[in-house]
Amino acid sequence: MTLHDRLLALDRRWVFGVLAVFVIIPVFLKFSVPITPVKEVREIYDFVEGLRPGDHILLSLDYDPGSMPELHPVAYAMLEQCFVKKLKVITLTLSTTGAQMVEEAIKDVADSCRIYHGFTPQRGIDYVFLGYKPYPGLIILGMGMNFRIPFPQDYYGTILDSIPMMRGIKNYDNVKGVINLSAGNVSDYWVADGNARYGVKLALAMTGVMAADYYPYYQSKQIFGIIGGMKGAAEYETLCKNPGKATDAMRAQVFAHVVIIIFIIIGNVAYFVGRRKNAPTQESR
Repeated sequence: MTLHDRLLALDRRWVFGVLAVFVIIPVFLKFSVPITPVKEVREIYDFVEGLRPGDHILLSLDYDPGSMPELHPVAYAMLEQCFVKKLKVITLTLSTTGAQMVEEAIKDVADSCRIYHGFTPQRGIDYVFLGYKPYPGLIILGMGMNFRIPFPQDYYGTILDSIPMMRGIKNYDNVKGVINLSAGNVSDYWVADGNARYGVKLALAMTGVMAADYYPYYQSKQIFGIIGGMKGAAEYETLCKNPGKATDAMRAQVFAHVVIIIFIIIGNVAYFVGRRKNAPTQESR
């Protein structure tokens, strides 16, 4: 059997096995990967940095555990950025499995602020977590009239009017912007019902496979920024000077991409060699 025949007969499990090995290797190798933030990610960072202490911002964390590797790093970096800037952060989730993840993220970032910045964000003063409600379109429309329509109380049962940072905060007119972290069609509702209906200043963070579908909204200025996938999360961590899991994952991603490119080259070489080998000669004609 020739080398060409061996390549064509290669069991695909070997491809997956080699890829798995090269994804695991970076876990034990410590090296840095150059990360250059793109314009659409930088614009979100600049927007948050441009807000003044005491300004209100709404973070809608609408993803499930399956999307945590791509979106949780964005949530951590953005929450810490907001707390350090002394912004008033309104958080909620429109994902059925998102409430515990949001609560975990807030607690982890609060601990990080205590350790690295010398203060602990206080619930009701620095942030509020409204919790989860079903039917995203209705919730987004309801908040456009009054946050208290879909959320008369927060996740912990506290009446919204009794929360210090929510006094005088009625609807989107009282927040500087909304940033939606989503792994599904909730982003569609935010664009259609939040931006188009109420003129909400909106930015999106989403999984890598979703990002390309939303660039038309970015080009039409319906949203002012996009954070796409793990790479986008790493870019945001870089801008925040707060490297985390997304930055670490870039090492594995580089190795995986190199291996995939090598296999693509091998596959194409095998194809063209086989095509040339099987081409009819003049004698056979």
